[in-house]
Amino acid sequence: MNDKEKLLLTYIEENPFMTQQELSERSGLSRSAVAGYISNLVKQGKIMGRAYVLPKKNGITCIGGANIDRKLQLDGRLIPETSNPAKTEQSSGGVARNIAENLGRLGKQANLITVVGEDTEGSFLLSHTKSFADVSASQRLLNESTGAYSAILDEEGEMLFALADMNIYESVDIGFIDKRWGLISSSEMVLLDTNFPEDVLKYIIRRCQTEGVPLTIIPVSEPKVLKLPTSLEGVSWFICNKGEAETYVGMTIETEGDYFKAAKAITQRGAERVVITRGDQGLIYYTTYKEARAVLPPKVEVADVTGAGDALVAGILFGYLKGSDTDGACRIGVICSSITLQSKYTVAPTLNKTKLQQEFSLFY
Repeated sequence: MNDKEKLLLTYIEENPFMTQQELSERSGLSRSAVAGYISNLVKQGKIMGRAYVLPKKNGITCIGGANIDRKLQLDGRLIPETSNPAKTEQSSGGVARNIAENLGRLGKQANLITVVGEDTEGSFLLSHTKSFADVSASQRLLNESTGAYSAILDEEGEMLFALADMNIYESVDIGFIDKRWGLISSSEMVLLDTNFPEDVLKYIIRRCQTEGVPLTIIPVSEPKVLKLPTSLEGVSWFICNKGEAETYVGMTIETEGDYFKAAKAITQRGAERVVITRGDQGLIYYTTYKEARAVLPPKVEVADVTGAGDALVAGILFGYLKGSDTDGACRIGVICSSITLQSKYTVAPTLNKTKLQQEFSLFY
């Protein structure tokens, strides 16, 4: 939105029944100019039809990956250059999709904008996810294979390495996003992972900043964090791990102080709140309000680390939009992560508001 559209929207929020003539008189704009700006606001999804009905906030819209997750856990020590006995599991995955499901399990309205193939895997993903999030803005693509992520875990459940086939996301363009902007712009929060092409990511970030749409960015991986622009102006939350932070700001993190230096450097690029995760040492956060703290996690028996970071993000956003401050939101995220760590599933089927409240009161 430009400044004049923002001004008119402010007047409409005060009185949705103002006529265009009244808007003209109050704003000092011509009647024809007001009509043009109103038309633009309708196209942007900021207002809806007669009487300037304002759209309701549509929860959290998660934009990015939806993949098939395959986990292969070794029965013993990895022996290179030979076959290793392992157990295999398959489930729904993808950072944006996982976060959307976690939010749905917590009772928070979530929308998923992604692409999958016209294949069995795509059908499985959308069918499973629609129980927890609105997937109507997602699209199935002919002649494309649904994204796939395969993680190799050691006998303790820790990830050794992972392989990802995400070629389908290169099919996403700015037009795909424009067609869904009405939903995006009416969201309480937009969650963006970095699976889509660089120009699409930059377009979403720039437009959210211009229109004042709250935005959370999840870098996904060290290579993909390099798709992000240098400026993060307008970003409400930036949540990453140690490697992603090091790659993005170009520094090595060795001490706890280094974590805070990296987080501060990211806020200096425009992000309002930065969280850097530290594995079994929890997380640190730093904000433009000079809030800085480490949050330690409860000690739990780890069944599988896959998906714990996605649960953390969902918990943080759930708490934040419920009114928690930065520290409280991060603690809620840590508890969601710990619940997921104790599950062999990427999204813990035991996660819900009641379980979250029980675990939170037990540890914090």
